[in-house]
Amino acid sequence: MVKEKPYLKIKDHSVSGEEFELIENSEFGFLETHPQPSKEKLPDYYQSEDYISHTDTKRNLFEKAYHLVRTFTLNKKLSLINSYVSKTSEEKKLLDIGCGTGDFLQTAQKNDWIVSGIEPNNDARTIGNQKTNDSVFNIEHLLEFKDHSFDIITLWHVLEHLPNLEEHVNLLKKLLKPEGRIIIAVPNYKSYDAKKYKEFWAAYDVPRHLWHFNKMAMSKLFSKVLMKVEKIRPMWFDAFYVCLLSEKYKTGKMNFIKGFLNGFISNFKAIGSKEVSSLIYIIKNN
Repeated sequence: MVKEKPYLKIKDHSVSGEEFELIENSEFGFLETHPQPSKEKLPDYYQSEDYISHTDTKRNLFEKAYHLVRTFTLNKKLSLINSYVSKTSEEKKLLDIGCGTGDFLQTAQKNDWIVSGIEPNNDARTIGNQKTNDSVFNIEHLLEFKDHSFDIITLWHVLEHLPNLEEHVNLLKKLLKPEGRIIIAVPNYKSYDAKKYKEFWAAYDVPRHLWHFNKMAMSKLFSKVLMKVEKIRPMWFDAFYVCLLSEKYKTGKMNFIKGFLNGFISNFKAIGSKEVSSLIYIIKNN
C-alpha cells in the first residue's frame, strides 16, 4: 500500500478515545486508517456493548429501530442475491463474510440456499450457528473452502474491517465461481453526511474501519484482479442510522429529530449524484 496525503484526524468515539489519522492512498484513492492496530490488538476495539451487529439485544428505541429496519433489509438482500442465480438452479451457494449473528444466512437458508458464514466474534458466531445449523465458521476457515465454490459472496459492511486488503480481494476472487458475483456494502465518505459531520461522522468508525471507500477506489481495487463493478445501488436507510450516531458523537446525546433530518437531507442531495451514506457494489467475476 502506498500511503501519502493526510486527509483528516478522527477519534475513536465508541471504545478507546484514541486518535487516528486518515491518509489517502495514491494507488487506489481510498482512505487508510493510520496507524492500524496490530492483529493481536484489533479485537480489543470491538469490546463494546454498543456494537449491535454482534448481538440480538433490543435495549432501547435505537436498537429496536435498528432491528426493525434489519428485518426489512434482509428481504431486500435476499431478492438481490436471487436475481443473480437461475431459478432452475439445483444448487446455489452463498458465502457471507462477517455474518454477525447469522440473520441473513438464516433468511437465505430458508429460501433454498446452501449457506456458509464467516464470523470472527465468538459470541456472534455462537448465535449464528444456532440459527443456521452450524454453518458459521471462524475466519481461518476461509482457507479451507475449495476454489470456485460460491455463486455469491456477500460482505455487508465488512470489507472496511479486513486487514491485508489486497490479499482478501484475491482470495474472494479465488473462492467465487466463474460468472459469480461479490456483493459488497461499504460506507461512502463522499456522501453529504460525511462532509457535514467530518471528524464526527460515525461511519469512519476508526480503528475498526481500516479502509474508507469511494466509487473510483472500489473500481480500481477490483479491476486489479480482473473483476468489474457491474452495478452500484444506494442504501437509503444507512444515512439515518449514521446521522443519529454522528449527532451523539458530536453533541454527546442522541438527537433523533436532528439526526433524521440530516439523514433525509443527505439522501435528498444524493438523488442526482447517488453519493449516499452507504453503497452496495455488485462485482462480477470475469
